[in-house]
Amino acid sequence: MNSNNYCVIMAGGIGSRFWPMSTQKFPKQFHDILGTGRTMIQQTFDRISQMIPPDNIYVITNQEYTDLTHQQLPEIPTENIVGEPAMKNTSACNLYMANKIANKNPKANIIVMPADHLILKEKTFLEKVQLAFDLASEKDYLITLGITPTRPDTGYGYIQFIPKKEESFSKVKTFTEKPSLEIAKSFIDSGDFLWNAGIFIWSAKSILSAFKKYLPEMTNQFNSCDYNCSAEKECINLIYPTVSKISIDNGILEKADNVYVIPANLGWSDLGTWTSVYTNAEKNDDNNALNSKNVLTYNSKGNVIRIKSQNKAAVIDGLKNYIVVDTEKALLICPRDNDQLIKDYVLDLKNLKHGDKFM
Repeated sequence: MNSNNYCVIMAGGIGSRFWPMSTQKFPKQFHDILGTGRTMIQQTFDRISQMIPPDNIYVITNQEYTDLTHQQLPEIPTENIVGEPAMKNTSACNLYMANKIANKNPKANIIVMPADHLILKEKTFLEKVQLAFDLASEKDYLITLGITPTRPDTGYGYIQFIPKKEESFSKVKTFTEKPSLEIAKSFIDSGDFLWNAGIFIWSAKSILSAFKKYLPEMTNQFNSCDYNCSAEKECINLIYPTVSKISIDNGILEKADNVYVIPANLGWSDLGTWTSVYTNAEKNDDNNALNSKNVLTYNSKGNVIRIKSQNKAAVIDGLKNYIVVDTEKALLICPRDNDQLIKDYVLDLKNLKHGDKFM
């Protein structure tokens, strides 16, 4: 293992599209969504710890989840679990962690990755990450892993690259946020677009230089803090309310001219919706994805069914292509085609009297 290589796991999201399993107090990255025996953040740690030692792995999350993170990842030093005082999108957390790691090791190379993604081809993933680390240590490159698309999906961002024969990486031409179905189809047909997985690799020096160039005000704000000392938390709490809320894609990657992509077929999913869980979960003979042996289905196909208690029986008759999620506080029953509306259901529930208790 190279002592200059570090990992930052981003684990601050609420995962409202996974309500009612995912709640503000216990969001989806801390759940075992696919029934593997390990939660999403634990699987992410298991994957990257094959090439990076726990002392070099950091988690940045909401301050509310630092204790929960420590409970699920006791292997990571407590000081490496960092709580943000507010949700400010991905530019702020990337700059914060780059400063913190560079303060310890100016020669650091960093992989930044979400806590809640599924990667089935782990060997391929590790090989691509090693290639990215090698490039980042030698070149002033900002590198992203681009997923080979399997369908014209409107739920993902896209990366257009400049193809080169027999090259394992390519220069990025454009980034596109979630497109319409028609545009997504044209991307797939063109052959020079990849899905944006939100997995980035760069040297601390390169990413800090990019922030200085493209987000100078934010850079100055974070430069006012001292890192890895007792004064860090107070300073971070002071500057965070004034920091711009902007993604790393919009703030840096869409503007920089040294962005490269490594195409990768990883068996990847961001597990962003209940339908994506259905796609990746084990299914019975009727194509129902169940999490309990105490669920009986009749005339029912294509459903994802999650029952909170193994002591509870459920009988489902006549449902096709539905989401059924039962928890201690709430019950969701909706068509799989409507999984993008779950965020709206949550907002409407919050408007009910005492609605927050169901979140």
